Amino acid sequence: MATAAQIAFETPDNHKAACPSKERPIDLVHLAKQTMGDKALETEILQMFARQARCLVQQIATADAALVTALSHRLKGSANAVGAFKVSTAAQRLEADPGDAGAMAALHASIIEAENFITGLCR
Repeated sequence: MATAAQIAFETPDNHKAACPSKERPIDLVHLAKQTMGDKALETEILQMFARQARCLVQQIATADAALVTALSHRLKGSANAVGAFKVSTAAQRLEADPGDAGAMAALHASIIEAENFITGLCR
């Protein structure tokens, strides 16, 4: 039987728990590491990412399969850099299958979610 002191000072077994930051549209912990904690830089980078994502998804909508693949790859890299991992995953899915309407819808939804999150942060 464990004593009260053992229970109080025992390391919790929560290493398998999801990181709350990864559940958000933008992983703010990842972004802070990329910007060394510079909040002004974070805001600028997020606003640039939102503009770029919007532009790329508009281009993807009218592109042929080869260009969809290239643009999705570009978006995936940008999303990974800022911590928009849901956008990255959706872009990766579209990159793998440029004709998949479900992948396109998922990409649109993830970008809208990220843009709304960014807008909320930058107010």
